Amino acid sequence: MSELKEISSLDLAALVASRVCHDIISPVGAITNGLEVLDEEGSEDMREFAMDLIRKSARQASAKLQFARLAFGAAGSAGAEIDIGDAHVVASGFMENEKSDLDWQVDRQLMPKDFVKLLLNLILIANQCVPRGGKILVAMTGDAKQPAFTVTASGINSKIPLGMKETLSGEEPERVDAHSVQSIYTLLLARECGMRLAMDKNDENVKISASLI
Repeated sequence: MSELKEISSLDLAALVASRVCHDIISPVGAITNGLEVLDEEGSEDMREFAMDLIRKSARQASAKLQFARLAFGAAGSAGAEIDIGDAHVVASGFMENEKSDLDWQVDRQLMPKDFVKLLLNLILIANQCVPRGGKILVAMTGDAKQPAFTVTASGINSKIPLGMKETLSGEEPERVDAHSVQSIYTLLLARECGMRLAMDKNDENVKISASLI
């Protein structure tokens, strides 16, 4: 495979927006369905079911949007620092709606925003490696200015999705689309942070690491 070609800022923005919208469509659609049930059904049981669906879906949509805002958004001016405790909060909220449990082992501290965004995107990458659920362990060594991240996904039938390892290492994916953009965006973030990504599978664990070059 060839080296990843440069992607225009417009194309990258469009692909990331498409990816975020894909994640939000499901809970927003469920809210719409719940409202339709409230409009049409006279049964008290069905109304309570609809309200439960709306509440659950609204919480899920909010958690996904808060995560996306920090993981993909500007999150302050250039050079800004973010409390990594905030990243823990949004990551926990996001993972409540996923099949895997989050084991966060990073101390609260201020950290340059691109490092925080990279860590959140590594969690998204790890989550794709355990489609049947499991545990995602998030760890860091070093300090806020010179960190090294390790995100380990453990679970039954854990796997590295096709082409993901190669893309994270800097190779051109077979297709540049809303599916592969997650790996591409994570790689670009790592480069911006001056970090190198590595991904390996051992037994039922997939480990993704980011270290300074």
